[in-house]
Amino acid sequence: MAKYNETETAAINLISNGTDITGDIKSTGDIRIDGTLSGNLSTRGKVVIGPTGKVKGEIICKNSEVSGSIEGKIGVNQLLILKASSKILGDIATSKLSIEPGALFSGNCKMSENITNGGAGIPKEKEPDKVVK
Repeated sequence: MAKYNETETAAINLISNGTDITGDIKSTGDIRIDGTLSGNLSTRGKVVIGPTGKVKGEIICKNSEVSGSIEGKIGVNQLLILKASSKILGDIATSKLSIEPGALFSGNCKMSENITNGGAGIPKEKEPDKVVK
């Protein structure tokens, strides 16, 4: 059975409560946001939005656990967990979705086993083989 919380790197980045960042972030490691980010976030690792965390922009990642708020699209290659305190105002594209009672979500949701870049903005893990019909 695959573990959805492991990444290839050991790097963990923290944006703590009281910190406001304006701009885009690109990383290969895990990121935890307890402060505020106004911009896009792209990582090959896991994104955790803490209860005080706020993101206004697009998020692209491998896995994510949200307890705070997101205003914008979120694309997750594997598992997206929305905790009871989470608030999502935007579209979701993911492979697997877990929503706790009490979570707020307003937008569209697209779920697919094979998520590609088409419309979701999610990085591909591997290229699918071409099918001849």
